[in-house]
Amino acid sequence: MKRLFADRAAAGREVAAAFAQHVGRKDVLVLGLPRGGVPVAYEVARSLAAPLDVLVVRKLGLPGHEELAIGAIASGGVRVLNDRVVSGLGVGGAVVEAVAERELLELKRQERFYRDDRGPLPVAGRNTVAVDDGLATGATMRAAVMALRRRGARSITVAVPISSRRSCAEIAELVDDVVCAHTPERFLAVGAWYRDFGQVSDEDVRHLLEQAREAATTGR
Repeated sequence: MKRLFADRAAAGREVAAAFAQHVGRKDVLVLGLPRGGVPVAYEVARSLAAPLDVLVVRKLGLPGHEELAIGAIASGGVRVLNDRVVSGLGVGGAVVEAVAERELLELKRQERFYRDDRGPLPVAGRNTVAVDDGLATGATMRAAVMALRRRGARSITVAVPISSRRSCAEIAELVDDVVCAHTPERFLAVGAWYRDFGQVSDEDVRHLLEQAREAATTGR
């Protein structure tokens, strides 16, 4: 199978090409989903000359099979469940609550670490672009979309380099626009399409946010 992207930065540059008409618009805000979505979002924000922030979303992984999402949570008390998985596997409410409580603690820790004492950039009335490194089940992105709706975004565009066809179609029904750069017939997994899909650290995320803030301040 051909790897489509050298790494997340290369994937971000490919996604950014779809937004050429938005370059220089003052009302655009790009939001990366940590951790892996932030290097992709950084390239999109840089291409658009738009501010970059994070939208912290935590996958709720099935205990013992954490790669399988039973749902996701996002800032602002948002929770989305993957009903197909929850009902299909008979996942009980107590299990969901235990996983959600644990992930909420990590969500709050990440927000503090990424921003220090800074609050999130304002979303209300802005055209937002939510970026991740790919869509598999789409559970985390659905939580992100719900969070942006609650925060009053004027419009929501979801942008990813790679997605299953089903997830891209489902997300498209929830947002104003969607960019799925590639939707292969045989999807497998997000990481299968990258030559380098190494883990992105919290320090990496923080560094990219700092770089984006510096670029916005200096105009570079």
